[in-house]
Amino acid sequence: NIVMFFLSGLNDTMNYRVVLFSLTLLCYCFIVLVNVALIVTIILDKNMHEPMYILLCTFCMNGLYGATGFYPKILWDLLSPIHVISYYGCLVQALVMYSFVCSDLSILAVMAYDRYVAICRPLVYHSIMSKSRLLLLVCFSWLTPFCIIGTNIILTSRLKLCSPYIDRLFCVNWVIVKLACFPADTIVNNIFAYVTIIIYVFHGFLIVWSYVYVIKTCVNSLENRAKFMQTCVPHLTSLLIFLVTILFDIMHIRYGSTDLPQAIENFIAIEFLVIPPIMNPLIYGFKLTKIRNRILGGITFKIKLHR
Repeated sequence: NIVMFFLSGLNDTMNYRVVLFSLTLLCYCFIVLVNVALIVTIILDKNMHEPMYILLCTFCMNGLYGATGFYPKILWDLLSPIHVISYYGCLVQALVMYSFVCSDLSILAVMAYDRYVAICRPLVYHSIMSKSRLLLLVCFSWLTPFCIIGTNIILTSRLKLCSPYIDRLFCVNWVIVKLACFPADTIVNNIFAYVTIIIYVFHGFLIVWSYVYVIKTCVNSLENRAKFMQTCVPHLTSLLIFLVTILFDIMHIRYGSTDLPQAIENFIAIEFLVIPPIMNPLIYGFKLTKIRNRILGGITFKIKLHR
């Protein structure tokens, strides 16, 4: 009965652990700062209590959720000579990592639908994106991934494992499944994993369908083109960053070389926990006029008070 896992992702980098700890702590603090700044700005400004900004607030909260599932543990490991995690702690971390990624894709799908309704059906926008429907969509973005990934984790917890060694910085479900003693026991896990992939591929099709209609509508309208550049470009940029970071990790797992230095493998493994949580609030903060003006106005006001 395995009660503890040993994480070997940091074994070759412990000579630089002070530098790595400082950079990791700085990165985590910056992620918390930019995401909290955007969340607080949206909550405090009543003019931003609209579906687009509420979804953006949800997006940033999810970024904090995913980052908090990873950074405190890696910071502790960088200060510790032994890198271990309890069996149940490992399952919880795997749940957080996967539900964070799936929630990000769900929120991006809802944001794409919101932009489709706003640009393609503006006359009925407020009736379609009512407060009750918005609440339902936000709950869908959070609870559905949590339930789907939770089911995957429960199926994993029934497996008998033959090794306590995980060759990564953190726990992920597919690595735990690979440690199973009897491959035949993983058939149900694999089937449900493929069902999960199909569900989120469908999310991707919904995003593509929404933006195809949005682009068709914007081609012949100068006003809609301006609205597209203002509100849709940040969404598409976030989507592109998300897809690149996730696909890069998946392609490396599937087809990547096993001879890469551990530092490069670690960066590939954690880039989806570094780049999107930092870039998303910056992209929206600089691109969306209301948020930019509100933040700059707050900074200017504080400077005047200090003077």
